[in-house]
Amino acid sequence: MMATTIFCWMSVRSCAQRYKSALIITGLVTFIAAYHYMRIFNSWTEAYAWTAEGTLELTGKPFNDAYRYMDWLLTVPLLLIEIILVMKLDPAETVSKSVTLGLSSALMIILGYPGETMLDAAHLSGRWFWWVCAMVPFLYIVQTLLVGLSAATDSESDPKIASLIKKAQVATVISWCTYPVVYVFPMLGIQGSNVVVFIQLGYSISDIISKCGVGLLVYNITMAKTAAIYSASGEKQSLLA
Repeated sequence: MMATTIFCWMSVRSCAQRYKSALIITGLVTFIAAYHYMRIFNSWTEAYAWTAEGTLELTGKPFNDAYRYMDWLLTVPLLLIEIILVMKLDPAETVSKSVTLGLSSALMIILGYPGETMLDAAHLSGRWFWWVCAMVPFLYIVQTLLVGLSAATDSESDPKIASLIKKAQVATVISWCTYPVVYVFPMLGIQGSNVVVFIQLGYSISDIISKCGVGLLVYNITMAKTAAIYSASGEKQSLLA
């Protein structure tokens, strides 16, 4: 995460002025995530200990999964905004899409958190309820990325840039689709310490793809658009490859 932050922020000087914000936000996303992952790690090592049999046992200190949700509350709207900022949209539509997608993603995170605390078999019906609630804004975001913004993507004059934007959109959707799957692990019969481990591993892998992977795709888009701008104006710019 932090390596992606350093790379993106060091690349800002090589980016055209109009796309600097997207690259700065990309680095900010992984910076916030890196901080929260350190807090998650500290909370995990305090809450669980390995037994001689190779299983996890509680130490008595609660594992604070709120760190992950606070990370998502801050970074998920920014993830969507960084994609919006590199698309061919007029200023008014850029603001409109950033606000609607940002608020929708924040609502999705807020609705998902209550169910995340319900791991006992007796409370799984409540976890299903919050899963369904969070899926409503989730499906709206997916529909907007793949359908609602397709016209803007197709309007790109450079097929290479259009392809990169589509890859960023599809990669975001695919990586995000793993979250609701991981969320239902307890409802699939995985219980005890195993469910906690599987949930944390699943979320972590998804985070790497959606934050670092998509972030590097956004970097490629900004560099491709920067090269197009300078090429059209006859100027030369040293770009990081």
